[in-house]
Amino acid sequence: MIKPHFWHAATLLGVLLLTGCSRSPHSTEASAPQAWLEPGVRVTLPAPGITPAVNSQQLLTGSFNGQTQSLLVMLNADANKITLAGLSSVGIRLFLVTYDQQGIHSEQSIVVPQLPPASQVLADVMLSHWPISAWQSQLPQGWTLIDQGDKRELRNASGKLITEIVYLQRKGKREPISIQQHVFKYHITIQYLGD
Repeated sequence: MIKPHFWHAATLLGVLLLTGCSRSPHSTEASAPQAWLEPGVRVTLPAPGITPAVNSQQLLTGSFNGQTQSLLVMLNADANKITLAGLSSVGIRLFLVTYDQQGIHSEQSIVVPQLPPASQVLADVMLSHWPISAWQSQLPQGWTLIDQGDKRELRNASGKLITEIVYLQRKGKREPISIQQHVFKYHITIQYLGD
């Protein structure tokens, strides 16, 4: 598994979900995948199922180390699994990540070195979409995940803000529109397509 200091140095493209794929064209992570919350602190992801289902096409634009990049992503999540596909600007599939009861499975069309594991990407997706109740038993002791108005905040045991997610009411649903990761210092904005 890639160590956290490699993850800090990953390119923004990695942060923007090309990260979702490991180095081999086909790979599988253990059935209890983990992700980094901050250096030295990992969390086991909640189970993959969610209801109601989430289906969206998103244009993600992220900033990391002074660089900005964009990526088209298709997210499908239901009671059994999450599927995340990244597409190039002309619609060519770059990667496909699936998380189900058997674990995380990833395929990629291109190889990009020093990318974090798929579980790291899924952690942001799940922190944004999954109910807080799904995370309560997964978080390390003393950590909190709370909703305050149009924001969701993840804080460590010392009360430091780690991740901040901003939401907007869209088509009667509360949808994430930005993710700010304060420790690993990246920011992702989410634009929904196909409306």
